[in-house]
Amino acid sequence: MPAYKAPLRDMKFLLNEVFDYPKHYASLASGENATPDIVDAILTECGKFCEEVVGPLNQIGDEEGCKFEDGEVTTPKGFKEAYNQFVMGGWQGLSAPEEFGGQGLPASMGLLKQEMMGTANWSFSMYPGLSLGAMNTIYLHGNDEQKQTYLVPLTEGRWGGTMCLTEPQCGTDLGQVKTKAEPQADGSYKITGTKIFISSGEHDLTENIVHIVLARLPDAPKGTRGISLFIVPKFLPDGNGGMGERNGVSCGSLEKKMGIKASATCVMNFDDATGFLIGPENQGLECMFTFMNTARIGTSIQGVGAAELSYQGALEYAKDRRSMRALSGKKEPEQIADSLIHHADVRRMLLTQKAIAEGGRAMMYYAARLADHMVEGHEQGDTAKAEAYDDKLGFLTPILKGFLTEMGFEAANHGAQVFGGHGYIREHGMEQIIRDTKIAVLYEGTTGIQALDLLGRKVLLMTQGGAVREFTLKVANFARKQLTNKRMRPFALELLKLTAQWNVLTLRLMLTARKDRDAISAAAYDFLMYSGYVTMAYMWARQAAVATSNLASGEGGESTEFYNAKLATAEFYYERLLPRAQSHATSMLSPTSNLMQLDVEHMAFHG
Repeated sequence: MPAYKAPLRDMKFLLNEVFDYPKHYASLASGENATPDIVDAILTECGKFCEEVVGPLNQIGDEEGCKFEDGEVTTPKGFKEAYNQFVMGGWQGLSAPEEFGGQGLPASMGLLKQEMMGTANWSFSMYPGLSLGAMNTIYLHGNDEQKQTYLVPLTEGRWGGTMCLTEPQCGTDLGQVKTKAEPQADGSYKITGTKIFISSGEHDLTENIVHIVLARLPDAPKGTRGISLFIVPKFLPDGNGGMGERNGVSCGSLEKKMGIKASATCVMNFDDATGFLIGPENQGLECMFTFMNTARIGTSIQGVGAAELSYQGALEYAKDRRSMRALSGKKEPEQIADSLIHHADVRRMLLTQKAIAEGGRAMMYYAARLADHMVEGHEQGDTAKAEAYDDKLGFLTPILKGFLTEMGFEAANHGAQVFGGHGYIREHGMEQIIRDTKIAVLYEGTTGIQALDLLGRKVLLMTQGGAVREFTLKVANFARKQLTNKRMRPFALELLKLTAQWNVLTLRLMLTARKDRDAISAAAYDFLMYSGYVTMAYMWARQAAVATSNLASGEGGESTEFYNAKLATAEFYYERLLPRAQSHATSMLSPTSNLMQLDVEHMAFHG
């Protein structure tokens, strides 16, 4: 298993030089304590914790997995001790409000922490990660009593959280939810039903688990308009900050999975469990989207993390493993053969991993700035500001989740390929990264669902193409400023062509959809992938612009070698990976008939 090393130099380059986070934090009310020195110290300590405590448990957790016996779940050896260190370090409350015991730092600080933890050990990071979603939901939609009751122990990390959406008969189509909520005389509700695929549904890391559950009231309208949201704790609060009696919620079984085996994925049974309404009746789905957006952004980190960890392992292996001679001549004549890294095809795979990891990280940090403004709008009661930034982030969320997880999975596969036969062997850890990462393209909405959300909902239905126009205008304005720079001109010209094409493609799909209802579903995946490639191209151009400027001026916080590496990787991305966007452009405009004309009965012939 690759020994994780926190990529602090790249993280700081993005934070300090590309996106100017010091200025960004200075503009936020919650950024008062996020000074460069404090941020640097937090990143260093978090990196150390992930390298020394969390990372070494990654392979152990995969081999041992979680154990289920008599309704109780036991996490792998070392997980509970590591989680206790996590709690003692105050990491759970890093970005939580100070009034509930948090440190009150900007939301993006939590994302930086989550990236390092998730890359080092995705299974471990899911336990506190699910809690963050519950915390956000209660903070935004809970009443004062609910906030006081649940947010303090959740912030401390003494209690954990989950989200309970999926049921045996429905996944994405939440209109089919059958879990019932019966009103009680004391204002509570009795929740009855079964939920599946519940991450962190039961475990031994925290003393209590707070479930956020979708259910239907007796007189609720059919479909998604009749779903409400409830808080259902494992142990009922005793009113004094502690726990009372056990609630009617239990784990029925653990799912047997191909990956993230150290993360408890549970079937949860609610048998007349006491629950408490959160948010308005029949508006649970709207409230849950707070949780879903959090989860989807969090899941996209897995794509970046998979690319980073796989790259770290593959790079070291390619330096050490020797096989044949480079086609351009001996590179290490004193050795029996040249290292793999001297072969062009191996370089192709390594640079693909590097471009995905660093380009994806830039996409995440760009979005994290928007999230900071959105959260501040909520905290200040500025609904207009919160909604404006929520719209900007909402456009990027499906791109981040769909594109980055697909690319992260590709990068993980390249890592195993660099190892050759050893990539198939468990002790090297590369096959685990593949297994762990595959779920990222599935949960919190498959790539197809993200694509429909992007094209069908965010672009066409909600904004009639306005979301694309707004984002591409920002990209084009950046590109125009780079045209006078000889080194940046090729990047800028390509970006300008792509922004124009993106708008044309959007318009053509909008017009096609008026005549062909299947056109959006048929084009959605290619539209999402195209959008992802162009967005990553923008991020690589921004990194290249900073590198070019700092090389010319002799300034910046990094070495000449670092900046030259950035430029070389940007050129690789534009010349080797970005051309894929054009195949997606061609595919999204192809006729729907090539998908729908074949009769269902003729999909296969057996005889």
